[in-house]
Amino acid sequence: MDIKRARRDRWIFGVCGGIAHTYGWNPNVVRLGAVALTILAPGPGWLLPVVYIVLGFVWPESEEY
Repeated sequence: MDIKRARRDRWIFGVCGGIAHTYGWNPNVVRLGAVALTILAPGPGWLLPVVYIVLGFVWPESEEY
């Protein structure tokens, strides 16, 4: 599995866009799910934005999308 950040379909780092394109999902649904998980997750909900930022620096950008 080779997940890459989206270059064109991005808002901040392109992590949600890259995940959506890899699995064939709608990028806005993935973004909404990430925000909902951050707000509604009991306890470690703060961890998702940290993971998002780390993935934004670690994952390479895609040339395709």
